[in-house]
This record gives sequence, C-alpha cells and structure tokens, in this order.
Amino acid sequence: MSVRTTRTALVAATAVALSVALAAPALAAAPARADHEATRKAIEAAVGDGVPGVTATAKDRHDTWSATAGVGNLKTGKPRSADDRYRVGSITKTFVATVLLQLEAEGRLSLDDRVDKWLPGQVRGNGHDGSRITLRQLLNHTSGIFNYTADDDFGRTYFLKDGFFKHRYDTQKPEELVALAMTHKPDFEPGTSWNYSNTNFVLAGMVIEKATGRPYGDAIRDRIIKPLHLTATSVPGTRVTVPGPSSRAYSKLAETTTGPTYDVTKLNPSLAFSAGEMISNSTDLNRFYSALLRGKLLPREQLTEMTTTVPVDETNGYGLGLMKAKLTCGVTVWGHGGGIHGSQSEGVTTEDGRHSLALNFNGDWSGDTVAVIEAEFCGKAPASAGHRAGSGPEVMFAPPRIG
Repeated sequence: MSVRTTRTALVAATAVALSVALAAPALAAAPARADHEATRKAIEAAVGDGVPGVTATAKDRHDTWSATAGVGNLKTGKPRSADDRYRVGSITKTFVATVLLQLEAEGRLSLDDRVDKWLPGQVRGNGHDGSRITLRQLLNHTSGIFNYTADDDFGRTYFLKDGFFKHRYDTQKPEELVALAMTHKPDFEPGTSWNYSNTNFVLAGMVIEKATGRPYGDAIRDRIIKPLHLTATSVPGTRVTVPGPSSRAYSKLAETTTGPTYDVTKLNPSLAFSAGEMISNSTDLNRFYSALLRGKLLPREQLTEMTTTVPVDETNGYGLGLMKAKLTCGVTVWGHGGGIHGSQSEGVTTEDGRHSLALNFNGDWSGDTVAVIEAEFCGKAPASAGHRAGSGPEVMFAPPRIG
C-alpha cells in the first residue's frame, strides 16, 4: 500500500470505539437550553464513535453555550474543558486570507498580482509557472499548484508512526515546502479547476512577509489577534507545545484506525507554516468568524471578494480562505475546517455573524464534525454514531469539511 493510499485510508476508514476502560465520563457542561440539545447529542455520539474527547462552544443572539464530552487525557481520564486551546490546522487559512485582503484594501498589493511579482522564481518547475498564477488563485485554490502534503516521502516522514517519532521536532522552512511541491507536476492549468492545496497558503504567508517585511505571524497578531482580544490564539512558529489550558492530542499514525493510539500533542508546526500552524480555542474562533462576517475586519469590497466562491461540490463553495456550506435544513454557514495530527476542528458562523459554533476533536481518526454543525444549526441529532472519519493527518491541516 502506498503512503498516499495509506493516508487516504486514514481518512476513509471507520474507527473502533475506545475500550470501556478509556470510556468518557459524563458530559461536562452547564445546563443546556432546549435548542442545543441536538448539539449535545451529536457531541456524545462523536465520543461513542471513538473520538477521545470533544469541546464545543456556540454563541447566538441570546447566550453562549459550551459543552464537553469524553476525555482530554487518556491516561488520567481528565475531562476536556470548554477553555481548551488546540491546534486549528487549516482554520489558519482564513486568518492568512484576511491579512492579505487587508493589505489589498490599503493598496499595498492586489489580488490580481502574479505570484512572481512577490516571490520571483519560487513557483517554477515541472510545469509550474508563478508568472501565470495570481494571489487570488492561491487563496481560492484555483492555482493548480501541487499540494506538498500529498508527496509520498513527506507522508512517510510526518504521517506514519516511525517517521513521525523520528521527525516530529524537525523545523521546515516555507521555501523547502514550496520546493517539494515543485518536484511534481501541477494539478491543472491555473484558473481551470479547483483543488485544495496547502502549498497555496504557504505561498500566501510568504507574500505577507514580503509585503510587510515581517513574519506573517506578526501581521496576524497585530491585525487580528490583538484588535479582537483573542487571548487564546497564537501563531506558534517552531514552538512544539500547546499552551494551557489544553488537552492531549491523539492519532493512530498507521494505515488503519484499529491499532494503538499515540499521543502526538508535541510537534513542530513549521511543517504547516501559514497553511495550518495556529492554535486557538472555541471562544476565540467564534469571535473571529463573527467579526469577519459582520465586516469588522475587512471593508465591504474585500469582504465581497472573500465571499465570492468557486464551486467545490453541489452544496459547498470556496471563497478566499473561507468556505460556504448549505446545510440540509437550508441554513448557510461560512467558516473553515482544520486538521493536524491529533486534532480536528471546525469554526463556522451564519452569514450575518450572529450565530457561531466552534469545536474540536482531540483525535484524528474518527468522528463526524459535520453532524455537530448540522445539530447546532438545524436541530438534528444524529440517529447513531456516523463513523465519518476525521480529516486526519492525510491532508494535514485539512480540506474544508463543513456541510
């Protein structure tokens, strides 16, 4: 079985529930309003489906509601906390796109600029040509640039057990990640199709650094984290730990989801860079997505650009670092999913930014985050554990999964 097939199996396979000895304690949360009961049941179902633990927070016009299920530490049985910080994977992409759009609003760049204008010679090789790719095409994944996390050698090094434990603390430079992508042919001609590629957002982070003369994380801190008072949100760089309060993160690191479970909490997130390295919590993610959709971070013109989507499938569209999903009840939500070793997250809000939900699973091989979103916004409790596999490390930082 190839590594690429292995990683696909990690995504597609169903999980065997955790043993009774590791079963979750009773759901820990304040008393729920009736309209959150479906969400509570979906969270419990995820733990029944094999997820070690879940934390979720919803905010609407009336109140803020949080609930947890399962455990944050399989050894001690310590429950998850509503305040848990966790790795958010590709949710990082929305922060990065927001900064680029702010720079456009200030006249410091244009989304119609070619990648070569900012990063001359970086996108070259095997048919890649940065002089034909715009910044907009990076942000909406229509560039055709190969996704470096789909490289088989990268997969063996970082996604499977032996490679992960040998290389989990390695530092990767963004130029190295892009160079790896250039060893492959493009997925398609720029602008002719859509395919999710983490390389796009590594390049986007590099453009921010070239345009501002500072690390991209500084721009996120100064332009988003500080103004919104996101006290649990950080851009860790090469820091291998997750600040407290936090739970442990777990993965199978194997072809199947039935073997041993490994603690993968500590890792050097430079392998994700601006495609997926950030840390946050559910309260901060709700505040961020609500502020974004309510126009508090971008002028109207740039928010319109961000929410102009290309089709992903029949119900989902992808804008600029932001996904649009129509749920089964007809409600439309905007946000992003994120997955990295041991962590699956979602952050979504309604178009008016008035009803938001953010959640995290601290295991990457099972569970259905979409069921929790459907439950919160549509009031539909799952009939049974759905066994929808998590984003897992296969796509690293995760493609969008809302809706």
